Amino acid sequence: MLRALAFSLSTFFLSAFAALAQQAEMPVSQCQAIAQKLPGVMFASFKPSGVQFAQADRKLSLAEKEEVKITFVGHSTYFIESPEGVGIATDYSGAYQPSRLPDVVTMNKAHSTHYTLNPDSRIQHVLHGWSDMPGEKAKHQLTVGDVYIRNVVSDIRNWGGGIEENGNSIFIFEVAGLCIGHLGHLHFELNEAQYTEIGRLDILMVPVDGGLTMGADSMSRVVQRLRSSLILPMHRWGPPLDRFLSMFDGKFDIAYAKEATLRVSMRGLPKKPTILVPQGL
Repeated sequence: MLRALAFSLSTFFLSAFAALAQQAEMPVSQCQAIAQKLPGVMFASFKPSGVQFAQADRKLSLAEKEEVKITFVGHSTYFIESPEGVGIATDYSGAYQPSRLPDVVTMNKAHSTHYTLNPDSRIQHVLHGWSDMPGEKAKHQLTVGDVYIRNVVSDIRNWGGGIEENGNSIFIFEVAGLCIGHLGHLHFELNEAQYTEIGRLDILMVPVDGGLTMGADSMSRVVQRLRSSLILPMHRWGPPLDRFLSMFDGKFDIAYAKEATLRVSMRGLPKKPTILVPQGL
């Protein structure tokens, strides 16, 4: 009887430890309000191609390990480069090309300027912000090199004037301790569940068209609620940028980038929330 009990207990503990060990191998989001183990995460292999990213094959300095490069390419496309050389293009349509072929592209389908169904076949990871299965949500939990990528879905307006559920994704890139969020083609203010799922965003890429996505006042409320340190405008159509900037009434600093590529790190984030207008916007 005692032997049977001892065997049962040892089996239970071994199973428990195995489960914990398996969970420990999964990445943990550092950006969500309540950090939790994320099941079903896909791990992707990554090997930089081309001599321009040879630093991935040598030991990086502390500064290089902390630094993320961000370049505004056009419309809603930013190019993010991780310390290990992983290149990510947001809302990729192919019309706006970064300096090199991306390793990862994210897309949203509100308009054809935010996606392509025929991306370059050499791109390793193509992440759609929508699901082709009616009623389902697009779900991405992907680790590529030193970047963890996930998404939070939101609804969009369709061309017929109705609402398409879960047609847009807010993509979040966790790299070098930074939480970088791209709002995509956001049509509606976020709800409490979405804010919780998003969590902390140190850097926020936000459309400032003033109406094609959301009005400037609605978008400014989203920005202020997310409380990011660095705001990067995108999706500009003429004068609305000024209206968007005026919504903050001194709550955020406003600056204009002096270089095409921003070099950002946790240590270098501004102490006061700052809207940084990139070159080329």
